[in-house]
This record gives sequence, structure tokens and C-alpha cells, in this order.
Amino acid sequence: MLSETQWQTAQNREGAASWRLINSGFQSAAANMATDEAIMQAYAAKLVPPTIRFYGWQPAAVSIGYFQHGEREINFAACQEQGIDVVRRLPGGRAVLHAKELTYSTIVGEDYPDMPMTITASYRYLSRGLLLGLAKLGLTAEMTKPQAAYAHKIPQPASAACFDAPSHYELTVSQKKLIGSAQVRKHGVILQHGSILLTFSAEQLAGILQVGSEEKEQTCSMLKNRVMDLKTALGRNVAWDEARLAMEAGFAEALGIEPAVGELTAMEKKTAGELSVTKYAQDAWTLKR
Repeated sequence: MLSETQWQTAQNREGAASWRLINSGFQSAAANMATDEAIMQAYAAKLVPPTIRFYGWQPAAVSIGYFQHGEREINFAACQEQGIDVVRRLPGGRAVLHAKELTYSTIVGEDYPDMPMTITASYRYLSRGLLLGLAKLGLTAEMTKPQAAYAHKIPQPASAACFDAPSHYELTVSQKKLIGSAQVRKHGVILQHGSILLTFSAEQLAGILQVGSEEKEQTCSMLKNRVMDLKTALGRNVAWDEARLAMEAGFAEALGIEPAVGELTAMEKKTAGELSVTKYAQDAWTLKR
């Protein structure tokens, strides 16, 4: 494991930069979002190399997109009753219930060699790692394509939930969404993170959306028709670590890298701790829309 000093003097990012691999384990919603932003800031300051991070959520949480109106679309009372945290994330998109899943994040520069300039193309570039990771679990998945390449329209979202319809270059199995991702760019740095569903409960997700009882039943039925999880796709339970190791190998192969196991620097830990308390755990941030 490389030291903080070694990370700070790491590779020239213009070349074949080394990548850092972090397993953060399970953290609170605020800590998870704060950590992603802390890494973005450190990368922008040229203090750390490109980073792939895997993490889980404890307790379960709902993350809402940056531009999403949380109170209009999420039942905060139901979340509180079930012990589910609510947090606003930096990337856009719609609500994601983080329960039994593996979450990944990649932080890399827009100027990284071979990184496509457009957002949709960069989704495809980074999502190849997910595709190969699923293959290593024995699962053949497909990337959704831009709508222009379709002979028919991509299913349009019918609810505030992210997983009710695939976006460009997300991963599907049997035309059902398995991995949902979101991306944001700031100061020349790309953050892409997403959810890899180990198991999924349509009832639980529909239950925390701000909908009436009749609409809740319709949403639940729709989600069951549009969402896939690894347990259903493979016909067996997939442990968090099994999925993580497969995705690590998938990213390494897709990007042609040998990521070194690392950890957050002291500065990243400090920044993440501050952001967790002063930003992501605050109603002023969560309810800002």
C-alpha cells in the first residue's frame, strides 16, 4: 500500500498514470458523498492519481440528483420511519435507493489519455469496466445506446426513481436496468459513480417515493418490469466482496491498468470529514431544490 507522500508525488497525469484503488467499506450517506467530493478536490489540486473507489451504505439511504426536488418526490417521513437516510449527490439524475448494492466511483481528469470529450462517450469509456466486471461474474450484459442509434425510443422514466429507465451507456440484462450511473464534471475532473444492484426491492423503493397508494402500486409494478439485480440475473446470491473483486478486475482490464491498493490521504480524510458534517448532513443542502 502506497503512503500519502507517494500518492502526492505519483504519476504524471499526462502519461499512463497509475490508478489508486480504494475499498471504503460501508459508510453513512453523508460520508460517502463527502468522500467522492474530497477525492475530486484532491485530484483537481494534483495531489492524487485517478481513483476507483468501492463502497456500501450503512444505514440504507436514498440519494437524490443535484437538480431533483427532494420534498416533492421523496417521502421523507417514510424514510425516517424505515431508518433510511436521504442525501443529495453532486451528479444529476433521479432518486436511487442504496440498500443491498455495491457502489463504485471513478475520479479522473477530462485530459486523461483516451478519455472522450463528450459526456455520453465518456460514460461508454468508463462503463466498459462494469461490462467486463459483470462478465467475470458470468453475466452477459448490454450497454444502452444513444437514442439516435435505436430503432425505437428508449423507455421514458415514469417516476422519480433512477432505475425505472436506462440512460445512455448504462448496463442492462434482458432489457432491464442492472447498473445505474451518474456523472458530474468540475474543474476539469470527472466523477462518475453508480449502483450495482445485488438484490432489489421494488416495494421498498416505491414505498419511499412521494406518490399515492394507487400510483405506488403502478410504480412498483413498473419497477419490477424494468429493474434487474444480480441475484435474479445469476440465480444465486452474490456477496458484496465477490462483486467488488469482479468489478476491480473489470476496470483494470478495460482501462489497461494495474491499480494499486491505496487509501485516502490525510487531507482527503480531513476534507471528507468536514464536508460530511457541514454540507451533506445538512438540510440546507439536501432540501436546496
